[in-house]
Amino acid sequence: MTTTSRAPGRVSRIRQALQQRLATVKQRALVAPGIYDGYGARLVAQAGFEAAYMTGNGVSACLLGRPDVGLIDLTQIANHARNVAACMDLPLICDADTGYGGIVALQRTVAEFEAAGVAAIHIEDQCSPKRCAQLPGARTVLPFDEAVAKIAAAVAARNDPDFMVIGRTDSAASMGLDEAIRRAQAFAQVGAGAVFVELKGHAGILADIRRIADVVPVPCVVNIDAGGALAEVTSDQLHTHGIGVAIYPGMIRNAVGFAMREALGHLKHDGSTAQVRPRMLSSREYTDVLGLPDVEAWEQRFDLKT
Repeated sequence: MTTTSRAPGRVSRIRQALQQRLATVKQRALVAPGIYDGYGARLVAQAGFEAAYMTGNGVSACLLGRPDVGLIDLTQIANHARNVAACMDLPLICDADTGYGGIVALQRTVAEFEAAGVAAIHIEDQCSPKRCAQLPGARTVLPFDEAVAKIAAAVAARNDPDFMVIGRTDSAASMGLDEAIRRAQAFAQVGAGAVFVELKGHAGILADIRRIADVVPVPCVVNIDAGGALAEVTSDQLHTHGIGVAIYPGMIRNAVGFAMREALGHLKHDGSTAQVRPRMLSSREYTDVLGLPDVEAWEQRFDLKT
């Protein structure tokens, strides 16, 4: 009797592709632009990137029009992530804040993001209510053992071993880099597939990243929008500084905000959009981004009237 093995489904293939890509980041870093909706996700995919990063800050702005101060809950972001992940065939790495609760809540958090088709989430060690780490000031973080236990619980809660848990620590600003490294190493030891030490921009940021990468056995996620010397590093140089996954959470939301404010200003003061029209997509370009040609081809395939 012979058995036929089934090929992995779409979500499994995407998650496995992320795992395989992370095995090569020492040769070339994975670049994941930050997005907050399906429109941006499609643009990232069509631009030829290999992954996208769903920023919690951007989702808070998109869904609530409010800053990233812990106002988005698990149901909101998981449902939003489901729609975003479904519209592209790229791994979606998602900000999962503090995991939306304690050890027990983490089971549901992981289950919701797995069901949403997300490839990876990062969970931070901030105390609730959390606050965006790039806002001014240091963040209060959980005690070491509690922080490590949360990552261990998230790893154990997975149904799909290819679903990646990234351990993030926001302890560097308040407790120093040595403590942040200690936490990152512990996250890796309990099964985190990558680590994310949140740093603020400063003159020695590249040296700090190198220190982390040299002693942590899994890829390092770095927020390039932290600025400082990071702003000058090009994508082909990232890996030489120990950066495994480069995320750009603010690039699209800031660029879109600038463009919207400029266009609205012209309409308000000029009474028309003539001045900004050369910097706008045409209607055809817009519908192409959203995949209208594919929709029309599908309709024609099954249209019995033709």
